[in-house]
Order: sequence, then C-alpha cells, then structure tokens
Amino acid sequence: MTRCAPGWCRGSARPSSGGCRSRFLAEAQDDATLLAIRDMERAGIDIITDGEIRRESYSNHFSNALDGIDRDRPAEVIGRTGKPTVVPRVTGRIARRHAVEVRDVAFARANTDRQVKITLPGPFTMTRQCKNEFYADEAELAMDFAAALNAEIQALKAAGADVIQLDEPWMQAFPAEARRYAVAAINRALEGIAGTTVVHMCFGYAAMVGDKPAGYSFLPELAAVDAAQISIEAAQPKLDLAVLRELPGKTIMLGVIDLGTPDVETPEQVAARIRAGLAVLPAERLVPAPDCGMKYLPRARAFGKLQALAQGAAMVRRELGG
Repeated sequence: MTRCAPGWCRGSARPSSGGCRSRFLAEAQDDATLLAIRDMERAGIDIITDGEIRRESYSNHFSNALDGIDRDRPAEVIGRTGKPTVVPRVTGRIARRHAVEVRDVAFARANTDRQVKITLPGPFTMTRQCKNEFYADEAELAMDFAAALNAEIQALKAAGADVIQLDEPWMQAFPAEARRYAVAAINRALEGIAGTTVVHMCFGYAAMVGDKPAGYSFLPELAAVDAAQISIEAAQPKLDLAVLRELPGKTIMLGVIDLGTPDVETPEQVAARIRAGLAVLPAERLVPAPDCGMKYLPRARAFGKLQALAQGAAMVRRELGG
C-alpha cells in the first residue's frame, strides 16, 4: 500500500514568448517544481508528480499544443458547473505535432529517486472541454485526441514516467455521452502502454464545487478500461465505498484527503478512511491519495495534508504487519 499525490498543485503559470522573459520564467518554473518535489519527498509521499507548475490548465495545456486547434481564437462553452468556460476551438483534424510534457517528466526523473507520476487530460474530458467546429461526431474527435495522447504517453514512458494518469472528471458530468464513447477512447489512448496506468475521476475542485453527491453517475463502467488503477474522490463527498466492489480486478486510488476543508487531517483520521477502504478491498488493491489536485490550497496546508496522508498510511501499514 503506497501513498500517491495526484498533483501537489495544478499550476497556473502561462509561458511567455521569446527572449529573457521566457528564459527567466522557465527558470522560475523549474525552481518551483523543485520545491514541489522536495515538499512531497519531505511529506513522505511514495509516488510523486512534478507539481504541474508549468500548466495554466490541467486540460487546455495539452490540447492547445495540438494541431487542429485555433490558438488565436478560443471559444466559450457552458462548463459542468453551469458557468461560461473558455475552451480551445477545434477547427481541423487533431494531431500531436511535438512533445508536450516530456521535459516535465525528464526534469522530475532527474531530481528524485522516487516513482514519478505524470497526468494528462483524458480524451473524453478534452472532447467536452472544447468547441468542436470540425468533426461531425464527437466520438471521432475523442478518438483523435486519444491517438495524440497515445503518442505522448509513449514518449513520457521513454522519458522515465513510472505512472501515467488520465484525468477524466467530465465523465461524471456527462454520463450518457461517456457511455457512448469514453471507454473506447480511453483504451485507444492507453493502447500498447506498459506499466502502471490510472484513470482519475472526481466531482471538481473543492474550491469550485462544494455540494458534492455521495455517488458517481459513471463509475462501474470503468471496469472495462485498460487502466490498471481507477482514482476516485471519496473523502469530501463521503462516498459509499461499497461501489468499489463493482470494479473487479482494478486497483483503487482512494481519495482519503478532503480538499474542501481548511482543517489538516490528523494521521488517525486518514488511517480511519483507509481502514474503511480495506473493509471493501484488500491492501494490495488500495492506494491512498488526496481526493484531487491541490491547486487552490496554500502551500502549508497542502504540505500538512500530504504529511497526514503519509503518516496515516504508515499507521495502517504497521497494523497490517508491513
């Protein structure tokens, strides 16, 4: 049973163009990434990320780097919270033209001896988070996003990524559409990928979505994805963990850190949430983690919650004799 951080911080810095300003920004982002890595190491996290400091968006950062996107004229759609959201505009066929997150993985790999995880937006979520002005069928658009992801994932594995995670929060918001093409698109993105792969689903950042349901509208369907692990938010919504039995054969990355409260959990609280998961799944199929990324948390609070995660997991591990 390991501890995993799905994102120390979903960063919000936008790269600038050319010259000294761009160079200094890149250096500052590298410095901030090192701080994120060291904080995760000091907190006791086993599987770390690069902190995602370089990304303006967990989703648009990748999709805006692809061919077929009009980067000069973004569009606006109604997001899953019912508010207008600025999104990429699809005006041509989607294709990957260059590496997007390979340097991020290489930098993290060079600066830690722990397992490194990298996250990417899933093909369904990217399809819902764009304005489609080219494809006749969204399922076709999702499959082209998936092909671009597959090429990127292969390069990320070659650069040293141990764990690949696809973030797919929009499946929860659009379950009917997800049932039509999400699983096929995810499996295309993961086609031929060796090693640990994860699909993450949540109800949205705690800072943006406060009143969360106690159950998912789309979860048992993920038993059919090729990912080895399913990552779910469980602490803040107080999820009924019995639903985990509907994902046979999958390891569950279980959210045991509530990002919606300013209070830092005690190790005992974390251990209790982990034990609740162990009442449903064996230890070898459980990975304790925060509910989601920590984009909106102050650094000290994020560190405290990660430290509680590691200490709570250690308590349970000792109880199990590990």
